[in-house]
Amino acid sequence: MAIPGLAYFFTFKYIPLVGNIIAFQNYNLFQGLFHSKWVGLDHFLTLFRYDDFWIIMRNSLKLGLYSIFFGFPAPLVLALLLNELRAMWLKRPLQTMLYLPHFLSWVIVGGIFSNLLDVKGWMNQMLHNVGLGPYDFLGNSATFLGTVISISIWKEIGWGTIIYLAALAGINPSLYEAATVDGASRIRQIWSITLPSLMPAIIVLLLLRVGNLLDANIEQMLMFLNPLVRDVGEVFDTYIYRVGLLDSQYSYSTAIGVFKSVIGLILLTLVNTLSKKTTGEGVY
Repeated sequence: MAIPGLAYFFTFKYIPLVGNIIAFQNYNLFQGLFHSKWVGLDHFLTLFRYDDFWIIMRNSLKLGLYSIFFGFPAPLVLALLLNELRAMWLKRPLQTMLYLPHFLSWVIVGGIFSNLLDVKGWMNQMLHNVGLGPYDFLGNSATFLGTVISISIWKEIGWGTIIYLAALAGINPSLYEAATVDGASRIRQIWSITLPSLMPAIIVLLLLRVGNLLDANIEQMLMFLNPLVRDVGEVFDTYIYRVGLLDSQYSYSTAIGVFKSVIGLILLTLVNTLSKKTTGEGVY
């Protein structure tokens, strides 16, 4: 049963690691992977000397931290609310509706929200009717990140609840029965039983998010990024897309990817160590 999963990770995760050596080469398509000229750390030095390096680093950190701060608790809160819903005739259709946005491509989602949030779109018409706006949500540096993160939460919040709902189903009902006998309210039961029981899943998911702190959803960013907000919306992934795919600087873009991976590994190690010492839970 494990063979398909192992084959997937070996083929698409481990074998491509060999290609990281081009980060230390001036890779030439005709000379190949093992015959291109070695340049050591030159591409990393070029990255650190790039005029907008710290702007891109700042934008990537802000997007990652805001996504964790606002986006990570959202599926947990939704799962807790759905778990408290006793009307099954309403609960199951509601779950299905919340899952559906996950299956829409970012091209579709980008088109929908680009029209909704346009200066002359439906959202600004509603704001105009109540004496507010219009606001250029996707063309204003002050609102761009908040808008992008909110759209991402809307799209993925239902899918993210699946793990938490599965963990909730594994909690022993007798714990709630005993708490009810002792006079504990629903809020108290959530605080004293539900959240501690979910803690292993919460910690693992949080550590995985921290390890990918500098990763952005490239499809989402490419759909919404525009020249008006490049000062706050240009992140490592969009920069890699520009210099790697559009400008064919394969070695340089690979060096950026390796840099991101090293930062993610350091953050994961630090947060996992902290988690083991404070909660006893971790990914290793």
